[in-house]
Amino acid sequence: MGTSSFLTGLASALALIGIGGGLYEFLVVDPFWPKRPDLIQPSRGGIDRKRFWIAAHVAFELTLIAALAMSWSVPEIRVWLLVALCSHAIMRIWSAFDFIPKALAFERASAESFRERDARSWAKRSRLRLPLDIVTSLATLLAFVAAVRLG
Repeated sequence: MGTSSFLTGLASALALIGIGGGLYEFLVVDPFWPKRPDLIQPSRGGIDRKRFWIAAHVAFELTLIAALAMSWSVPEIRVWLLVALCSHAIMRIWSAFDFIPKALAFERASAESFRERDARSWAKRSRLRLPLDIVTSLATLLAFVAAVRLG
């Protein structure tokens, strides 16, 4: 397996890890924290989601860029990696301006300022990012299949 195939496969694995993290939040964390904000407040003993997401996104993004650089001259791989890059960029930009600031505010909110209705709305809207993550993962998988076939 060449460097391009390895990096593309690693990017695909990391994209799937991101889906797993998202599903964990949707299925395990989000149904409960709007009633118990301390579950997502590290200062009160809750989980620190940043510890996972920062590492997961940085690892994926660096690997995706490296895979794209190594595969740039191969259109069959490059096109899928560009699709992955675009869908991931849309999700990250949307998150940076909407979801992340609100998540950080929920993590810092006092019991008096916390509004369960707003938290439930955030958790529900957050699920809309999943289709973009699925596109990213499928695109990296298709790029990996192409890399292996051409390999």
